[in-house]
Amino acid sequence: MITRRIAVIGAGAWGTALAILAARAGLDSVLWVRRPELAARLAAERENADYLPGVPLYPAIRIVTDLSDSLDADAVLYAQPAQHFRAFCLAATPHWRRGATLVIAAKGIERETGALLMEIAADLLPGVPVIILSGPSFAVEAARGQPTAVALAGHDSERVEALMTALAHGAFRPYGSDDPVGVEVAGAVKNVLAIACGIVLGRGLGENARAALITRGLAEVTRLALAKGGRAETLMGLAGIGDLVLTCTSLKSRNTSLGFELGEGKRLADVLAGRRSVAEGVSTAGAVVTLAGRVGVEMPIAEAVHRILSDQSVIDDEVRALLSRPLKREI
Repeated sequence: MITRRIAVIGAGAWGTALAILAARAGLDSVLWVRRPELAARLAAERENADYLPGVPLYPAIRIVTDLSDSLDADAVLYAQPAQHFRAFCLAATPHWRRGATLVIAAKGIERETGALLMEIAADLLPGVPVIILSGPSFAVEAARGQPTAVALAGHDSERVEALMTALAHGAFRPYGSDDPVGVEVAGAVKNVLAIACGIVLGRGLGENARAALITRGLAEVTRLALAKGGRAETLMGLAGIGDLVLTCTSLKSRNTSLGFELGEGKRLADVLAGRRSVAEGVSTAGAVVTLAGRVGVEMPIAEAVHRILSDQSVIDDEVRALLSRPLKREI
């Protein structure tokens, strides 16, 4: 199985970076852009100044606004916000190319249903092979050619290997996995935990607190992944601890920086109003709580973040509640 043509859905920072990575690897790279005015600007300027400034678009990247045209590819990489994924699947169904692979590069859980994106794909695009792309990957660093490693997870090992071979180039290194559930759960929940870490920093609670939060957060996401059929060892890899460490230890992260501003005392509405890019953890927090309740998993950190984001509680009260939980053995 050979992958020659890659279509990327979404011209945000990560989608643009993926299109650049595909072109750099010598693939036929197509970037679908939702807004015609942005598409015209990208085609004329060969730079996505809104989301990935300072990184030139390869001349070979074709910019399109017609979804059916973009879907004529060996692999379609979805890189829009997770909450738009259902609408994408519905729009893509009549145009899906037989044999094409769907690669989910978004990190989130559907807010209304608590469904994983791969579950939505199985329902709306039955029979379409799905691979999850996740891992510690700031878009600008990957696009600039700085060393970046990600996980590609799917049940069809031949397709995973084909995509790994196609995308690997220079400093970009994909690693294969056969645990798409574990990889997807890890990528989604880490955004919620990153908001919590940002709050800790913004509140001035210290590095000890952040380290504890990352560790206990890893325990939470592991419990949820296991309950959904994932494997614990996946959480020790790139999509788990790798992505969690990157996101929770840098204010370059949209979710951590959002949490930082909340910790400083800013209102969520004001923080969101000043941003162009989506912080997936805001929408995913409630979905994580819904899903955890459905499968009987305790996730106190995620629940606290959800209450803070929903204006149901104040930060200091949630910190006190977490510190007052009954003592227990770590393992």
